[in-house]
Amino acid sequence: MIASPSTPRTPAPLFLMLGDSLVAGYNWQQRIPQFTIKNCGVPGATTDELLSSMPKLKTYYSSARMIMVMIGTNDLVMEHYGFIEDLKKIIVFLTQNFAGTEVLVNSLLPMHLRHLGKDTIPRINTQIAEICRKTGSCYVDVYSRFVQSSGNLFQLDGVHITEEGYQLWARTILEHIAFMLEND
Repeated sequence: MIASPSTPRTPAPLFLMLGDSLVAGYNWQQRIPQFTIKNCGVPGATTDELLSSMPKLKTYYSSARMIMVMIGTNDLVMEHYGFIEDLKKIIVFLTQNFAGTEVLVNSLLPMHLRHLGKDTIPRINTQIAEICRKTGSCYVDVYSRFVQSSGNLFQLDGVHITEEGYQLWARTILEHIAFMLEND
């Protein structure tokens, strides 16, 4: 008796995760198993560093079906407030060079940094949301979800997040993915 050939398994679509240690520090594959996750988070990364890596990303990951961007935290920690222009260039590059790919851009989180005014992060998030609107990318408002939560979401440094924070963030991303797939 000869076994019938098995149907080749279709690989899960590629999902690029771009950012800093907040992205690098989590097992996204376990939380979002319907995609093949490529975690390109780099601890300490800033927007200008991510921007300089864009051509390489296009070369190596042109088949990506979804891209998430979470960058700017280290810029704020270093008090480099002009990073929004580099972030805009990143978003424009992704939307222009990854045709048919959904680009999700995360808000900054409500970090606890002494040198930041209370309105700094919301003001920057408003700018990020406007860039997303103009480029057709998807703004993911994680900031509001964190502010509305009563959970223990941040580590003692006020910047990095706990497992509970990652779970809330991942849930927010999954809700956006479900909404996008439903409206496709």
